[in-house]
Amino acid sequence: MTEAILLVGGQGTRLRPLTSHTPKPLLPVAGVPFLTHQLARAAAAGVTRIVVATSYLAELFEAEFGNGSGLGLKLEYVTEETALGTGGAIRNAAERLHSAPGDPVLVFNGDILSGVDLAALRDGHQASGADVTLHLKRVPDPRAFGLVPTDTEGRVQAFLEKPRTPEEITTDQINAGCYVFTRSVIDRIPPGRVVSVERETFPELLTSDAHVRGVVDDAYWLDLGTPAAFVQGSADLVRGRVASPALPGPTGDALVLPRAQVHPSAVLSGGTVVATGAVVGEGAVVEGSVVMADAHIAARAGVYASVVGRQARIHEHTRLDNVVVGDGAHVAEGNELPPGLRIACGAHVPAYAVRTSAAPTACTAPHSERHSSAA
Repeated sequence: MTEAILLVGGQGTRLRPLTSHTPKPLLPVAGVPFLTHQLARAAAAGVTRIVVATSYLAELFEAEFGNGSGLGLKLEYVTEETALGTGGAIRNAAERLHSAPGDPVLVFNGDILSGVDLAALRDGHQASGADVTLHLKRVPDPRAFGLVPTDTEGRVQAFLEKPRTPEEITTDQINAGCYVFTRSVIDRIPPGRVVSVERETFPELLTSDAHVRGVVDDAYWLDLGTPAAFVQGSADLVRGRVASPALPGPTGDALVLPRAQVHPSAVLSGGTVVATGAVVGEGAVVEGSVVMADAHIAARAGVYASVVGRQARIHEHTRLDNVVVGDGAHVAEGNELPPGLRIACGAHVPAYAVRTSAAPTACTAPHSERHSSAA
């Protein structure tokens, strides 16, 4: 398996305003663009050539990674002029593949952080003679996902829509968004039109009695589509809960990138990342958060399970709790922003405009016990 297709066409609407100017796969996660972790893991599994299927802000991917030589890869880019769905995107990208009809091709999504063993997935696919192998994940609550039941030998039995009632939950196995296709199967997807691989391609393969194999494992898996998941994935990489060859420093409680400035009295914890050029001032507390390049956290501010965008400024005695602050935004002194709030890029929140308690100085002390679910 030397070739892969990487799907990165989504607009990342659930992560706005972070994705207003940056595609979701290029957002910094644990100090580097998220896609860097995925590309490095694919390279470690023996992949040498990847076709990147782009759409939203497509030009930024090639600007970031070029021809892929910096990661030991050969990258090519294919841009969808109109949305083609997952199956259509795979078929469109396949025009650039060099693989023979019987060769395995890795297909994976640009918004999933996973510890699945890609080489083992490939080896099992080839040994079984499967047409397609799917990585499946067991989740405690599968109601938000399509269900993929398998038999005792791992053959997929059906692809079921999101369950609406408890009686419809027949399995806790979901499609984890990573596949190994035999190349000839990709070539059977109709070209030039919208195709859903989940609703059309896979069910049709079952109807034609193809060998569709599911592999369930307990490896780390997280969809980074929401701000809370984005923060959690970054923190988990920093703390070593999921491995990546692209991590730009040792694992630990915090990652401070070169040319960042952190005052000796500041407290960083919970897998926090402080990016290049960012400043964290005297007595500030930053826990389980992502502070992007050139952002400024002023003295005695408190930032918890939050994202502070590029060149954003968080002023003194301000507290952020599970908040997203867009690029270039300013949050003035004394604000205590409630969980779930999102500040648009370039917006200014005036002093004491938002208060969640009567004690603005509460942000001067760490509150590690408050955010175990976000780290």
